[in-house]
Amino acid sequence: MRESTTKGPVLNPALDPRDRLRMERAFVLPRARFLLGLPIAAAVLLWSFVGAEFDFAKLGEGAVNMGGFLGQMFPPTWDKLGTIVTLLIETLQMAIVGTVLGTVLSLIVAFGASSNIAPKWLYYPTRWLMNIIRSLPDLVFALMFVSAVGLGPFAGILAMTIGSIGSIGKIFAEAMEAVDRGPVTAMQAVGASKRQTVQYGILPQSSPMLVSYTLLLFEGNVRGATILGMVGAGGIGLELTTAMRMYDYGHLSAIVICIIVLVTVIDQASAVIRRKIT
Repeated sequence: MRESTTKGPVLNPALDPRDRLRMERAFVLPRARFLLGLPIAAAVLLWSFVGAEFDFAKLGEGAVNMGGFLGQMFPPTWDKLGTIVTLLIETLQMAIVGTVLGTVLSLIVAFGASSNIAPKWLYYPTRWLMNIIRSLPDLVFALMFVSAVGLGPFAGILAMTIGSIGSIGKIFAEAMEAVDRGPVTAMQAVGASKRQTVQYGILPQSSPMLVSYTLLLFEGNVRGATILGMVGAGGIGLELTTAMRMYDYGHLSAIVICIIVLVTVIDQASAVIRRKIT
């Protein structure tokens, strides 16, 4: 019993036994499921180790070879620094254009893949489309576009743009699905249209996550452009592959160092922007 300052004593209501049992089960059942899931997870992990032929002995033997390979990469040679910088700029330009195009298309597709925005007849086909795109690596798209438009950065940009729809489009859709339903319900209750609900109820809540995921996409596209270049889709990847095939380890080391510097600078700049928006 506790004293009220206005109308006398107020009795604390007794908790119904069924409610108490339900609240206690909320703490008991997850623990039981967790303990049950541990041996299942261990069995799946062991099965994966065996199926993938993961061998710690081979890893130890390979570490020696990797050490020798890394030893051959030093000291780096900087006689082709101008070529490296030019190709890195091209890689960065590819990533910028691919990110902008990929973000715009992913956002459009995400509207159709959000269950709280799109009708069922649009939601499921859009999700299936993203699943199909996501199941194919960007290298497959790069090879396809290289054969279609020829060698060069244009094919890489197209590959990054299409690949973004499957990956970041799904994340955009889930970010819009995870918004607080309160403001959305309130706007619908006062007669707001679908466009107004999306514009003023969903996008303002999800915009920090959308910006953060866009920055993540940009970072991934910078690294991805390096890989796409290996199949002739522009960027520094082709130069990297050529250095490896020619056993030009000093030049290879210089390329790797420059890529690390570029990715680090982009990562730090992205971190600053994330702090500003959150």
